Amino acid sequence: MTSLLALATTGALHSAQTPAASPHLALAFNDKAALSMVEDYCASCHNDIDEAGSLSFDDLRGDDIPQGRRAEIWEAILRKVSQDEMPPHTKRQPSPEMRAAFVRWVAAGRDAFAAVHPDPGRATLRRLNRVEYAAAVRDLLALHVDVSRELPQDNSGYGFDNIADVLSVSPTLVERYVAVGTKVARLATGIDRPRPSVASYIVPKDGSIMNSGRPAYNERMSEDLPPASRGGGIMDFYARAAGDYDVVGWLNANTNNESDRLPQDRVSARVRLGAGAHRIGMAFRREVAPDESVQFLRNNLDEVPLPVNKPVMLPLDVLVDGRRAATLMVPSYRLSDRYAQQNFPRDVMEVDVAGPTAITGAQDTPSRRRIFTCHPADAAQEDGCARQILGRLARRAYRRTISPDDLSPLLHAYNDERAASGQFERGIEAGVAALLVSPHFLFQAESDPAGGAPGTIHPVADRDLATRLSLFLWSSLPDETLLRLAETHQLHRPDVLAAQAMRMLDDPRAKALTQHFAGQWLYLRNLDQQRPDTDVFPQFDTRLRGAMAAETELFFAHLVKTNGSLLDFLSSDYTFLNQRLAEHYGIPGVRGTVMRKVALDPRWGRGGLLGQASILTVTSYGNHTSVVKRGKWVLENLLSSPPPPPPPDVPALKTTHDGKLLSAREQLELHRADPACAACHVRMDPIGFAMENYDAIGARRTMDAGQVIDAGATLPDGTRFAGLPGLRRILLARKDQFTQAFTEKLMTYALGRGIIAGDRPQIRTIARMAEADNFRIRTVIRGIVLSDAFRLRKVPVGAAQMTLNTTTLNTNGGSLRP
Repeated sequence: MTSLLALATTGALHSAQTPAASPHLALAFNDKAALSMVEDYCASCHNDIDEAGSLSFDDLRGDDIPQGRRAEIWEAILRKVSQDEMPPHTKRQPSPEMRAAFVRWVAAGRDAFAAVHPDPGRATLRRLNRVEYAAAVRDLLALHVDVSRELPQDNSGYGFDNIADVLSVSPTLVERYVAVGTKVARLATGIDRPRPSVASYIVPKDGSIMNSGRPAYNERMSEDLPPASRGGGIMDFYARAAGDYDVVGWLNANTNNESDRLPQDRVSARVRLGAGAHRIGMAFRREVAPDESVQFLRNNLDEVPLPVNKPVMLPLDVLVDGRRAATLMVPSYRLSDRYAQQNFPRDVMEVDVAGPTAITGAQDTPSRRRIFTCHPADAAQEDGCARQILGRLARRAYRRTISPDDLSPLLHAYNDERAASGQFERGIEAGVAALLVSPHFLFQAESDPAGGAPGTIHPVADRDLATRLSLFLWSSLPDETLLRLAETHQLHRPDVLAAQAMRMLDDPRAKALTQHFAGQWLYLRNLDQQRPDTDVFPQFDTRLRGAMAAETELFFAHLVKTNGSLLDFLSSDYTFLNQRLAEHYGIPGVRGTVMRKVALDPRWGRGGLLGQASILTVTSYGNHTSVVKRGKWVLENLLSSPPPPPPPDVPALKTTHDGKLLSAREQLELHRADPACAACHVRMDPIGFAMENYDAIGARRTMDAGQVIDAGATLPDGTRFAGLPGLRRILLARKDQFTQAFTEKLMTYALGRGIIAGDRPQIRTIARMAEADNFRIRTVIRGIVLSDAFRLRKVPVGAAQMTLNTTTLNTNGGSLRP
């Protein structure tokens, strides 16, 4: 079957496009020359006996490429040779002309074969991961409650947690889906009179400083809090019923154990809330000149300087949905037996919402309006209304037109509960619960043509294409626009598909691409787990951690929103800062807590991902930098050229030698004395050394272990460079490799599977299209959406053939069962 990809001039891709080649080299190079080069420079290690890298080239043949045989091996050779990694630089090298001609010949042959023989890879039934499930519930039922935390964490593969092969289903997970689905249905329908309960939010705080309580800062702690506020915190809360609720704050007391929750530190206000989602918080008002000094303290109360002045009363605002709902007056400190020192302003340690204490008014919520689109006047109208309600929800939940067979299990759950309770709305609640645990909702199950032979390739059905696109860009369900285009069989058209992708990127839901793709690609999810040693880095605090993450997230989102250049990831003249992060970087002129775009001076040593503290922190240890982790991160995430895994029992680096404290360079020089270690470190270490002028939390430095840092490095090919500016130049010189690496990462995320040999010609084509369009990020996204891998499907073969009819999960009365 020929490729469905149209010419690039129509907005699609053509897999056969190849870069222009020098005429005389193209004529001189052929299959015999290619095999001769492999035999001369590679076969001495990659043979049936030695199998270096678990690869043998003994079976390679001249007609492999035009016949599509041994594609994985040829693609592996192409990548290593084009990236100048093979042959090893300790071995005899082909001339640059021979290397370039070989790369062009293999790439042209592989691309030409892929154009005529597209391979979308193995089709796999994929479960929605917990983030996708929560977003789907939100969009389906207009229920703004994050249920992802109530499901087990998903496994990851190829760096992402949406990979089909690792999203397994266990009995425990089934039980959790049933519990969560039941809870969601109850919340969304809002039938029950809720029992009073307490929702808690622990305000992110730093640890106690010198045993004197947890610090508070005279600044706004969240952009969701009032501009003139200080401290405090804000939380999402879903009121199951309209009524009165108590908003409770637990305050710090400047004791040496701020984890205490004593009645004397509890304050509360009663507020009236409508049913549905709210943002509830507490915050003090900014003070003119508070004393935030910290004195040396002892636990002996007699030696703690006690305050001379009596506490003054401070206004503490209770905030509901951005408005001041109440103001409490609280003392500026509380003297207790465990009092340490009036070191920090009074602050909120925890916010609770308790209730409802009384229910008032109608229980009208966006969720009820979304569900109950009809209201039967009598029993004779109930069945018809139930069909309308459940059919409409099922169409959106299952991402397709609904058949009677689809509706039958939901109506069965409805009828059972309707008969048992005697209530129409109870029956609808049971039907919604059944829908939320249906395999048709939980799984991305795609259809094949009737009678399609195993292994044959066909266009993805429009309805399935809508699901692929929405999971890729929104991590959620298709909206009504996508569903209508799918139902009218328009979505498969390249111009329509590309236009929809661009529309979706402009939608607020596209923030999922930043949170879930960038969060995993750049290791931002690891930042919360990073615990810098406060003895070594006393300046690291919660404010700085939050600003670090925000800088990188805003940077990525800005590129997507403005269709910026991928090369900004490598080097940019701007970033996003607030005062706390700017001070950490030593950048003047930035005031306030709000993150904003800031133009950079090259002298400040920032710009691009490698100048951002989030990246420098997650690639370090708690008390020191890691040349190896940083080098590996660049190879893996920016160049898609990871080093092999380390051998077992790798010894730890020696930090001292003959009583002398060793710098990072000296430690690794000792480590590389072992030839088994040197082979990998020769690629990683030069990159890591270039970033040694940044400490383990991303601040600039010039000294390490009492020695002036040497940020100079030499690549395996002999190229010398120094510091982050030199590394940026190296990476920009390999911008084509970076573009392919980024495309590979994003395509892995978009497809929910690992990259196969059949994808690589498309990756090369997308990278060339991006280069022709100034490396714009949306050109890469559009290219992935229009690629063979995204728009085609292979009919499963043998045991791999899986449909929802053969899955072990079935719906029965609103539950999953074997």
